[in-house]
Amino acid sequence: MKSEPISKPLTAKTPAAAVHLQTIGPEEAGQRLDNFLLRWAKGVPKSHVYRIIRSGEVRVNKKRAEPTTRLVEGDVVRVPPVRIAEPAQMAAVNTAQTKSRARGYSDKMPILYEDEALLIVNKPAGLAVHGGSGIALGVIETLRITRPELKFLELVHRLDRDTSGVLLLAKKRSALVELHRQIREGQTDKRYYLLAHGEITQGPGVMQLKFPLHKYLLANGERRVRVDPDGLPSHTALRVSKIFKREDASITLAEAQLKTGRTHQIRVHLQKLGHAILGDDKYGFEDQDKAIKSKRLYLHAHLAGFTHPRTGEKMRIESPLPSEFTAMMQTFEVPKHD
Repeated sequence: MKSEPISKPLTAKTPAAAVHLQTIGPEEAGQRLDNFLLRWAKGVPKSHVYRIIRSGEVRVNKKRAEPTTRLVEGDVVRVPPVRIAEPAQMAAVNTAQTKSRARGYSDKMPILYEDEALLIVNKPAGLAVHGGSGIALGVIETLRITRPELKFLELVHRLDRDTSGVLLLAKKRSALVELHRQIREGQTDKRYYLLAHGEITQGPGVMQLKFPLHKYLLANGERRVRVDPDGLPSHTALRVSKIFKREDASITLAEAQLKTGRTHQIRVHLQKLGHAILGDDKYGFEDQDKAIKSKRLYLHAHLAGFTHPRTGEKMRIESPLPSEFTAMMQTFEVPKHD
């Protein structure tokens, strides 16, 4: 009797060893060919994706195309046989344990607004916006598991893992493209509440922090940002709300409005000001955090203002101040003025 061949682990979408013809629908239209393939062929190295495009193995409407070619609804993209190895966090979606964990995360992530184009959630501190670097589940993976009926779902912007608050996701590619345009052109309003060490002295008006920022990597590969004259321009408008004091310390409640959106911008600007944010394990004051028993990074995205990508309505989505902020402020007193 002839033995059956040993089956190999599934490393591709079925069928994997055949040419795939993909017709571009309205949700894929408008994106670049390389970005479309990188999303469709999850797990395939970028270098391989670009090689098959440049070699002519990928065709759009039977013609060679460039990585930057913009896809139009109705285009037919020919993709040669490729092994599409699912990343660990995507493979983990199939386990009951991961689904249960996703439901737990979802329960702690209230929906602030939803319609046919947008899903806006209140992200808790400690939850990354996407998986990677040992993190199997972030916001986007959680929502794709718990909301399988959503055929398209993408992050409009990002928040640091330890930052809480308003997070926008698009349920339509057209909404994603339009909101990205608004962000690029400075037509959105993003504001954060923060608690900072010390007493920030503010003169009349709003403080305009314009320290240029430079990204770099530590020896272990971890990303950091520092103020550097040769860095990229950045701008934060800071408004002091209240000063809290007690015998051993003082803290400041302030609102930061982003005028640019650089990595770790608010955190580094406050560090440069000499008033690092409470609980900041990258740019903060560890001894002072221990002294006042910081429980988290006290940075919260409390407001997002934008124009609705479909209706044109002016939107203003807000998230209340987290209970941890209130609890921390209650351990201090507001100074009395004569």
